[in-house]
Amino acid sequence: MKTNNIKSLLLAGFLTLSVVVLAQELRSINDAKGLALGQSAPMFQALSMDSSMFNLKASLQHGPVVIIFYRGFWCPVCNKHLSGIQDSLKMLEDIGVKVIAISPEKPKYLDRMAEKSGAQFALLYDEGYKIAKAFDVLYMPTKGQLFSYNAFLGAKLKKTHTDNSQQLPIPATFIINQKGEIIWRQFDTDYHNRSSIKAMLDFLKSLN
Repeated sequence: MKTNNIKSLLLAGFLTLSVVVLAQELRSINDAKGLALGQSAPMFQALSMDSSMFNLKASLQHGPVVIIFYRGFWCPVCNKHLSGIQDSLKMLEDIGVKVIAISPEKPKYLDRMAEKSGAQFALLYDEGYKIAKAFDVLYMPTKGQLFSYNAFLGAKLKKTHTDNSQQLPIPATFIINQKGEIIWRQFDTDYHNRSSIKAMLDFLKSLN
């Protein structure tokens, strides 16, 4: 009996510690700052919706890369933003720039974003939130926000993501040069504010 009590206490202690550690890792939106200009971009590989593997280091050998973080197919602002990027995609590709967009959604849900936005550029699965965390754009929405996203927008974050934590990336954009440096960024905790093609093109053309 005593042995069972000790085991129960140890298990309860372990579970409590696990909850505390997880709570410490989950950050509010104001804790995320995004990597700064001049910093080296984390090199990563990620699965695309067509099951191919994207490699940032290999892609940079051919030219600069625009990295866009978005929340998911359920986000109307994300749909509109990526649709706008697609409409002007050729202008970026004509100057040798590759565009990719990253979300924590599993590959089968990336297809839904492609259908809604018309995006023909690479949509990538950020498994385990590793890329968003590396770029310092990962945060934990409030309970009220999660209820709204899941109940009204159909996000189903526990189903569409790697785990049940329901973390999200701040919608942010980074331009990485061939040296692997962040040379331009758009970062705003207000999800309504997104990067514009004009701002990116004006900057990229100024480099020539």
